[in-house]
Amino acid sequence: MDQITPDLWEEYLKKHTQAHILQTLTWGQLKASFNWTPRYLRQGDIGAMVLFRRLPLGMSVAYIPRGPVGEGDWSAFWPAVDSLCQGENAVFLRVEPDIWQPVDTAFIERQLPDFVPSEQSTQPPRTIMIDLSAPEEELLMAMKSKTRYNIRLAARKDVVVQQSSDVALFHHMSLTTGERDAFGIHSLSYYQRAFELFNAQGACVLLIASYQDQPLAGLMAFAHGDTGWYLYGASTNQERNRMPTYLLQWEAIRWAKHKGCQHYDLWGVPDFPETMLEEQFLERSDGLWGVYRFKRGFGGQVQRTIGTWDRIYSPLIYKLYQLWTRRRTSPAA
Repeated sequence: MDQITPDLWEEYLKKHTQAHILQTLTWGQLKASFNWTPRYLRQGDIGAMVLFRRLPLGMSVAYIPRGPVGEGDWSAFWPAVDSLCQGENAVFLRVEPDIWQPVDTAFIERQLPDFVPSEQSTQPPRTIMIDLSAPEEELLMAMKSKTRYNIRLAARKDVVVQQSSDVALFHHMSLTTGERDAFGIHSLSYYQRAFELFNAQGACVLLIASYQDQPLAGLMAFAHGDTGWYLYGASTNQERNRMPTYLLQWEAIRWAKHKGCQHYDLWGVPDFPETMLEEQFLERSDGLWGVYRFKRGFGGQVQRTIGTWDRIYSPLIYKLYQLWTRRRTSPAA
């Protein structure tokens, strides 16, 4: 088993610049501040940051977010992961690969032997991805006309978007969003830690949209490699007719593009086929349906990962854990 140090993991990722942000050393540092323990494995060209969270009675759960990293055959890598998980008394290992559909069944069977599909996703499997390679004017023209209109309307109605470091303000708006839309949100300390870690590297921006110095909405966007992510957003109930969230999202897209990103991940829409999303988005507002109605306007392509897969070490306790987690509402990422 090739368990390596954080410094060696960072060196490894320099050769794998397409690795997902959730596999970075900085993300591991963030999760380490909130009851997760990161471990780093490498075997040949395949590697993974494995996160462990303690459960009662000395047990744990193991999680590989958007990994493993590296191309090639994963099958020889899993015994090393199993050994690590067994040493941590893990009930199960959850893996959410950074691989997009479609893939064939043979690929799944080869790369994820002895894994079972899970109905419980930690990160949203379906998203909208925007190609940032085009000039800004072409990005605008690729949007729905109503979204493009709302971006310009917000500017005409004196909405101003600025970079900020006021994470407490963002969290305060998040409380309003969570209550209004029934979303799970993180604690102030979580957002603060995420901002401090990634902003210090130039990999995170906090944008606040205001009208006459009154904050209306905010978002935190992240960048790593050639991809930007819209991970956290919030808005108040004031001046919504000024469409601040549209201009806010456009400025986040521009920020990611100026960082050199080629893709912008809008991070999370309802997990249904695109045909169903398009048929029902006008009439549904439960769950992430309102989010989809907003995000679809920015163009891009609906994409889905291959989902969430579990490798079970203790079947009975695994079932009890599933029952417990179904009763909880937690934010992704």
